[in-house]
Amino acid sequence: MSTSSPHRLTSSPLRFDHALSPEHRGSLLALAHEANFEAGARLFNQGGHAGRFWVVRSGSVGMDVHVPGRQAAVVETAGPGELVGWSWLFRPYTWHFGAEAMTPVRTDEFDAAAVRALMDSDPALTSAMWQWVGQVLAHRLVSARIRLLDLYAPHGSGSRI
Repeated sequence: MSTSSPHRLTSSPLRFDHALSPEHRGSLLALAHEANFEAGARLFNQGGHAGRFWVVRSGSVGMDVHVPGRQAAVVETAGPGELVGWSWLFRPYTWHFGAEAMTPVRTDEFDAAAVRALMDSDPALTSAMWQWVGQVLAHRLVSARIRLLDLYAPHGSGSRI
């Protein structure tokens, strides 16, 4: 189940090109390199070191959470223009979710330490990045809660968001 909607993919403030100014995007993209993943490839696993992050150019990436005794549950899908990975910004830099390419994916990949160093030198970029990642994080937490309730709440339990 994808929580992404066509509207979100075209006009959302969660998208890289809407969340950051052209100047800030340019500063970040100067640090990026292209990374491609085949469908089914793991970008990272929950609990691993968060040393990089990605902005999707094309394709889709499913973020998942480990569920003991079951297959990992996909709680959100990121598409073109969207951020994959936010744990790189918060110590101890450990992934809170896992991520897998659902289709062939092209991304811009960023080294987290280099981006954090750039942020240390540019307060305006720091503010913009915190606002963007904060919006993404809030959205992902709500999506994860809804998805996990869909999957695991007792039918008819009356659970509400």
